[in-house]
Amino acid sequence: MEIKGKVWCMFEQSGTFKNEFKKIGIDAVDVDIQNAFNETDYVMDLFAEIEAAYDGKESIFDKISNDDLVLAFFPCTYFCGVSQMNFSIKATIYKNIDIKEAIEKIIKRIRQREIYFELLNKLVGVSFQKKLRLIIENPYSMQCYLKGNFMPPTHIDKDRSKRGDFRIKPTAYWFFNCNIETGFTRQQTAKHKILIHNHIKGGKEGQGSIERSLISNDYARNFIHDFVLGKSQPNISRTLFD
Repeated sequence: MEIKGKVWCMFEQSGTFKNEFKKIGIDAVDVDIQNAFNETDYVMDLFAEIEAAYDGKESIFDKISNDDLVLAFFPCTYFCGVSQMNFSIKATIYKNIDIKEAIEKIIKRIRQREIYFELLNKLVGVSFQKKLRLIIENPYSMQCYLKGNFMPPTHIDKDRSKRGDFRIKPTAYWFFNCNIETGFTRQQTAKHKILIHNHIKGGKEGQGSIERSLISNDYARNFIHDFVLGKSQPNISRTLFD
C-alpha cells in the first residue's frame, strides 16, 4: 500500500504507531478523547465525530483525504473475551450484590455494548461513504463478541509476540478500501511476556486498561512494514506467509 497523505491513528494516545510512521517519513497524527501521554494531536470525542460523519455533518473525517489512511484501535471495552464473562450473573464482580442489582448492571452493559457496536458499524459506513482507507484493530479470542457478530476479519495475528510485542494477545484486523500486504517479520523481544490477558493490579483507576492496550514499538514497526507497506526492513528477518 502506498500512503501519499497522512495516517490518522484513531483511539491511540500513546503515539506508538504515529511515531513509527514518522520515522519512515510518513506524516501521522493521534486522535483520541484523552492525552495521557502528551502525544494526542487532536483531543476530541471520536464517537461524536463518527456519529456526525455518518449523518453527513461536519466532522474530523472531512479533513481526511483518499490518499490518507485511518488506523482505528476501536475500544474493545464491551467486545473482548474478558468482558463477555461479565454478562453473566455468576461473574465474580457480582458476587457481593443481590440478583436484581446484578441484572440491572448486566442490562446496562448490554445497552453500552449495543452503542459501541453501532458506532463500530457506523465507522465502517463512513469509510465507504467517503471512500476512505480504513484499518480497524481489535482483540480476537474465542469468546470475543465480534467473532460471532461482526464480519470476518481480513487477518488475525494469533501471536503478536512473534513480531516483537510484549504479549501473545490474538488480534484481528479489518481492511476497508485497501488491501493487506503479506509479509512476516519475525522478531522476538527480550521483554516478551507469555500472556494472552495481562492483569494489572493496583494503580489509578483506568491505568490497567491503558497499560494493557499498549503495543511495543517493535510490533508497531513490523506491523506497518508487513501489513501496510509490504516492505522489508534492513537487518530484520522477514519471510512470506505460508
